[in-house]
Amino acid sequence: MPDQFEARFFAFLSAKGLHVPAPRRLTGGRSNHVWRAGGLVIKLYTEDGPNPLFANDPAREGAILAALSGTGMVPPLVQTGEFEGRKWLGYAHVNGSPWQEDTAHVARLLGRLHDLAPPPGLPDGVNGSKALEVQTLNILRVCKRGGQLAALRPLGRVPPLPQPLLIHGDPVPGNLLAHDGTLTLIDWQCPQVGDPAEDLALFLSPAMQLMYRGAPLSMREKDCFLRAYPDPRIAGRTLALMPWFHWRMAAYCLWRADRGGEKDWQAYELEREALQSIRPKTA
Repeated sequence: MPDQFEARFFAFLSAKGLHVPAPRRLTGGRSNHVWRAGGLVIKLYTEDGPNPLFANDPAREGAILAALSGTGMVPPLVQTGEFEGRKWLGYAHVNGSPWQEDTAHVARLLGRLHDLAPPPGLPDGVNGSKALEVQTLNILRVCKRGGQLAALRPLGRVPPLPQPLLIHGDPVPGNLLAHDGTLTLIDWQCPQVGDPAEDLALFLSPAMQLMYRGAPLSMREKDCFLRAYPDPRIAGRTLALMPWFHWRMAAYCLWRADRGGEKDWQAYELEREALQSIRPKTA
């Protein structure tokens, strides 16, 4: 981002009455431009084109932060707007650090989230193995080396969940802030009304754990997570759908690797190995 644009942007925010002293660029996310400025976090949304798995919708994020205000699960929304054709959002800074340990705590947080009523206007999420298959094949069609992975399509079917629920859509370690003995979810660009197993599988994903925490979860951590989730039926559903989730995440990592992400190749291998540990090559 050019320095001149950034200077104009923060001058604009100051003129609107926001206190944005000495903005400092934050790292860790893989989308958008984010700064810490005093007691605020300012997010300026990028326009990098469509992502086949994770939406980047500022309207959804603003709606969720407003709807879940007071629950402690989201940072307090301060203001939203537009600058030179690009959306931005400001929320109160939460003095925490990205999640590192205690998977049971994350499971309980997601269980609370999935019990909440979704705000109006959220899109439907992918639900059931057939929908996951369609989504994965669509990703593989735009990958340069998708043929081998396409051949590893999981077997069997898992029907859609009859009553979809509010889901975060991207509850990876980098989007979970630990502070004062609790957790807050950030980066709400892709909430949906969907299958809670989606959130559980994204958190368990070895690729996402590698990207945001540096290493996949251990078997003990995964077991602890699934046991702590409040609804054992959803935990069981997550296990039944896990081959499909690994297959889809491997396709997504392949899509990112095609665009030059060296670490995405490592993530792809992790997901492919996890898939093959459930669905052997000979099946």
